[in-house]
Amino acid sequence: MYIKAKDMGKYRQRIADKMLQRRLAGIGAVLIEGPKWCGKTTTAKQQAATVLYLDDPAQMQQNLRMADINPSALLAGTPPVLIDEWQLAPKLWDAVRFEADRREAPGQFILTGSAVPAKTDEIKHSGAGRFAWLTMRPMSLFESGESSGEVSLGSLFNAPENILGVNNLNLEDIAFLICRGGWPYTTMQDKALALDQVKYYYDAVTRSDISRADGIRRNPETAKRIMRSYARHQGTQATLSTIAEDISAFDAESADPKTISSYIEALKKIFVIEESLAWNPNLRSKTAIRSSDTRYFIDPSIAVAALGLGTADLTGDLQTMGLLFETLCIRDLRIFADALDGQIYHFRDKSGLECDAVLHLRNGHYGLIEIKLGGDKLIEEGAETLKTLANKIDTGRMKAPSFLLILTATGKFAYRREDGIYLVPIGCLRD
Repeated sequence: MYIKAKDMGKYRQRIADKMLQRRLAGIGAVLIEGPKWCGKTTTAKQQAATVLYLDDPAQMQQNLRMADINPSALLAGTPPVLIDEWQLAPKLWDAVRFEADRREAPGQFILTGSAVPAKTDEIKHSGAGRFAWLTMRPMSLFESGESSGEVSLGSLFNAPENILGVNNLNLEDIAFLICRGGWPYTTMQDKALALDQVKYYYDAVTRSDISRADGIRRNPETAKRIMRSYARHQGTQATLSTIAEDISAFDAESADPKTISSYIEALKKIFVIEESLAWNPNLRSKTAIRSSDTRYFIDPSIAVAALGLGTADLTGDLQTMGLLFETLCIRDLRIFADALDGQIYHFRDKSGLECDAVLHLRNGHYGLIEIKLGGDKLIEEGAETLKTLANKIDTGRMKAPSFLLILTATGKFAYRREDGIYLVPIGCLRD
């Protein structure tokens, strides 16, 4: 039932490592959430002393029976005790909360799971004051070793006069990294094998995982059509009706907005989809701000698999590649934002003024970010967008932006332009 946590040998350091360590130092239990295969359990094992795998086939039925009869019996062992796939036995939540209270010591438990429990009615306590949450995603380029990490996103809040980074990634490299994604296992594989793994992941989501999210059986083909349409609308505020119109020619039944909503909610529960909230700043004019969330998969490789594309397809269609590159950058920015105690938002107003990402820290400081694949024309368009939005902000009612940043795929160097805007290839960025 229990095993002692062991050294993982080839473990790649994650930005979440320090975040988990800090949470364990201050509270009784930590819940690590995120998509399957992103490294939650492996990361948790680096700091756990005891591990309980609830889904171990040899012990699963006994574990679940014990969770019903005597859940506290599953919490024994030297702390921190890692309970993997805890959502299989939701009653453990309250048992962990009670035991953390009783022991009156931090760092007792780590819970990991790739889905939200279907039976939330079995959970009686919110966990406030006893639990801390930690969201993990697939690896950023910095974590997987493709980014040099010479430019710290956090350092830009200090408005340095000069920055310098050398980008070693070309357009073909970026295309591959979009298709491969940030899944830890694929970062250690041959390129062809790595691309195969993403297809298997997509198949698992559509055939099984989307139904396991809440116990409702869903049609794999319908899931594929909805995910394909969702992929075509990456980085937009497309409505359910828009997605329905997109797939109606192929499948009138699955084009029902209620059906689409059900599938999308299931994909959110298993952390395949992570949309960006709308940013609502104080502006000088009374411009109406769009409040719809912006649609993203948690990793660009899922969109690539849904669309059936490869690296050559992306380099041959730069418009599509640009949309998927935006998803890659949003993934990395979210990882870095978590480490900086911030969140990534999206801005769009009624006039069409749009900012790809806003990094807003809890202390009120924020930076405006445009994402461009490359090319002087696109970069200048991004610069104008940043300046226009910055000039619309009412600095009498909120802080001025700490920095303006253009993230690119190409370009040899990271530097500060004469107009003060930072130009940084994603291959140079870290938290």
